[in-house]
Amino acid sequence: MLSEPRSGRLAAWGNGLLAGLVSPDDAVLAIVGDDAVHRVEGLPGETAAVGLTLALGRLRSLGVTGLRVALPAPGHPLGLSGPPEFNARALEAEEAVVCHGAALGLVPEVYEAGPSGDVHVEVVWHVLPVREAPPADVPSLGEAERELAEALREATEVLSGLDLAGSGPVAEAAIDAYRARAERGREVLAPGYPPRAVRVLELAQRVGLLVSLAYENGHGGAVSSAEMRARGEALRPVERTGRRAQVAAYNAYVEELERGVR
Repeated sequence: MLSEPRSGRLAAWGNGLLAGLVSPDDAVLAIVGDDAVHRVEGLPGETAAVGLTLALGRLRSLGVTGLRVALPAPGHPLGLSGPPEFNARALEAEEAVVCHGAALGLVPEVYEAGPSGDVHVEVVWHVLPVREAPPADVPSLGEAERELAEALREATEVLSGLDLAGSGPVAEAAIDAYRARAERGREVLAPGYPPRAVRVLELAQRVGLLVSLAYENGHGGAVSSAEMRARGEALRPVERTGRRAQVAAYNAYVEELERGVR
């Protein structure tokens, strides 16, 4: 959870494009990020994979007015509404985008190509039918913000119990990288999102950072298998809260559409 999900970039900048607040070129550049190329396969009316610019324009013509994010995990179909085939593909990818205004969803498939030392990433978004129903377990921005405050306290307590501060330069480097990224540009969401969504996403990313540090940077104080299991049990609800908040932030644009704010 240290990096933003590809579905988040597609939804956020796709929404900015649909709102007329960013250009197609800027939207595609932000969505692709550090990847080499993104293509969209299975789009109605197209017999082959197409580029993002054409795909986003075609989605608009099909009636799409907004894009939502799903970040499912085993036992937690966060942001999904079915059918089973789409849910299974999204769960395997651990993310998906669900269209508002048309019964379509997009699931990314990631490929790595190139020789060692010069590997580049290509992404194919598979378009599949979805069920038009409320997404599972997505909180409002207000709910997410309240939950995150408690999650931060819990994550900090877990890290303290693990003595993570003593895990050395790896943890320090991760924190420094997060801070540098947070200070660079500050565009965590595309233009058009409410300030509260930006605030919630930044806080959710901070929770994700703490969870990642606890899982990835050695055992700290968790030296036995029982203690490691206890660590996992303590972190799972915190990680779940962080994912719910991310989805709430990315979906804030569509939430406002449904409330008639836009």
